[in-house]
Amino acid sequence: MNEPTASISAFPASISAANGPGLPASISGPPTSISGLPTSISGLIDSWQSIGAFAADVGCGYEAARQVRRRGRIAPQHWPHVVAASRRRGIAGISYEWLAGHRAAAAMQGEAA
Repeated sequence: MNEPTASISAFPASISAANGPGLPASISGPPTSISGLPTSISGLIDSWQSIGAFAADVGCGYEAARQVRRRGRIAPQHWPHVVAASRRRGIAGISYEWLAGHRAAAAMQGEAA
């Protein structure tokens, strides 16, 4: 007697085939590179528990921090505070060079828009 074969999926429903085998559709937490370095200003800010905590740690207002996250760039006058706060939190690799590179990339995207 022929029994119908059950449909078996190798991946849970939360995994998209477009992401490749074994890769989740979304990963919680800040976007980071393989080295653990945040890949964006937003990812850096997400290393803190909230935008307010980031703002307090780097010494700027909440609204300024929110705009930094939205724009994807940090004004140079805040860089020393961001670098120091990142070091205190153990976020390796956040330097003036890293910040400058992300500021330039955000400016280029702004010009293209």
